[in-house]
Amino acid sequence: MDSYYFSEEHQMFRTSLRAFLDREVKPFIDEWEEQQQIPKDLWPKFAEMGYLGLNYPEKYGGLDLDFFFSVIFVEEISRCFSGGFAVNLMVQQYMASPYIFHHGSEALKQKYLTRAIAGQAVSSIAISEPGAGSDVANIQTRAIRQGDHYVVNGSKTFITNGVYGDFLVTVVKTDPDAGVAGISLLVIDREAEGVSATKLKKLGWHASDTAELAFDNVRVPVENLLGEAGKGFYYLMGGLQLERLIGAIAGVAGAQHALEYALQYMSERHAFGRPINKFQVLRHRVADLSTEIESAKAFVYQCSRMHNDGHYAVKECSMAKLLATELADKAMYQCLQFFGGYGFIEEFKIARMFRDSRVGTIGGGTSEIMREIIAKMVIDDQRYDEAADQHGTALASGADLTETTEVVKERAGQAPAIGSRIKFSFAEGAILLDGTGGENKVSNQDEDAQCTIGVDLQDFQALLDGSLSPMNAFMAGKFDVQGDMSLAMKLNQIFG
Repeated sequence: MDSYYFSEEHQMFRTSLRAFLDREVKPFIDEWEEQQQIPKDLWPKFAEMGYLGLNYPEKYGGLDLDFFFSVIFVEEISRCFSGGFAVNLMVQQYMASPYIFHHGSEALKQKYLTRAIAGQAVSSIAISEPGAGSDVANIQTRAIRQGDHYVVNGSKTFITNGVYGDFLVTVVKTDPDAGVAGISLLVIDREAEGVSATKLKKLGWHASDTAELAFDNVRVPVENLLGEAGKGFYYLMGGLQLERLIGAIAGVAGAQHALEYALQYMSERHAFGRPINKFQVLRHRVADLSTEIESAKAFVYQCSRMHNDGHYAVKECSMAKLLATELADKAMYQCLQFFGGYGFIEEFKIARMFRDSRVGTIGGGTSEIMREIIAKMVIDDQRYDEAADQHGTALASGADLTETTEVVKERAGQAPAIGSRIKFSFAEGAILLDGTGGENKVSNQDEDAQCTIGVDLQDFQALLDGSLSPMNAFMAGKFDVQGDMSLAMKLNQIFG
């Protein structure tokens, strides 16, 4: 499987990275666990090797490599016996800075992204609140515009790098009365006046810096807004897929490393005159675990390939995150059991691995949320009867592509020009929405567009008749977006 996904260049990268970690990280992990954070001088060391900008363009200091270099990076940092250490780096490269890269102005990229890639600034992603975790739509932190600043008030919790970080990609409500359409993303300097942090004591991930944040009349320049005001929820829907995929990669790697660690112990530990790896009950448990880990790895690699190829794989990434993090919990539990009483002793790393794995089924969307997302996508219990949408346009159940195109023409003609070309691709054909000429023109031409959205015709008809909103379509993975994700957000102008 490695040779199928990884080239010789990939393998050389893995060898080099593992040597770097053996030299600069693993000897100090226990110390960092005690200190409950990694040292600031570690970040430039990673940056000097290019490890903080693997998938970013060279113009910002990155290496512009394919995603499988990141797969290797996450796998290897997950082999260091410290989930806390690993998550610091994963947040920096895959959970916070991508929002600046994809949605930030050039000025914000130069100010924050380049410094993050250079290891000169540590980033955080601030989403969860004391009263809103997986329910992102319910966040309460407000950012009210006053002149050329936003004034931010509210709180966040469970924020990795929240104490000693340098900037926060923060989810806020810029329009408190607009629901999810009022959610925006702001970059807030950690040391800005009015920002305070309290370090949290955790069950695991001791080497990570996790905080509760408070914002008290924090003034943030308007230019620190990422993308457009009110589009933050949709930006998150795109970004969370990468976060969940990274969690899946780390989960499988952690499970595999725990089993390797346990196998070494089992070959050395004797009971009743023979190594315990000779007892059939333990051998069969190892066989089962090995099979499950290899199967999960194959699926996660396939999801990684989809991501590398530009697919917006909501269903697959949600499945991967659910499968891998639940498996990691199971693997840690069984591997600790292989150690017997020694598994309960801090001197043996399996105790830490057991604690650290538990948060995998919580962060980035709980297992329960993953199951609900998956259920929405695979249980097709929605019926589409004749209905009239809010614009008065009727679409009959079972309408064909021709009828659907006419409804889109009418709807698009009433909306401002979107300034780009979006194509809807169905099994039955295509609908091209061309808004580049001052008005929205609709045809059935199957031509290239900046953004192509693969969607079932029935789901698209539900979008038109109002029984499915663009937001829910994105959340449920009913859209397979290829190309410029930000253009897909313009659907709200026509179908919102």
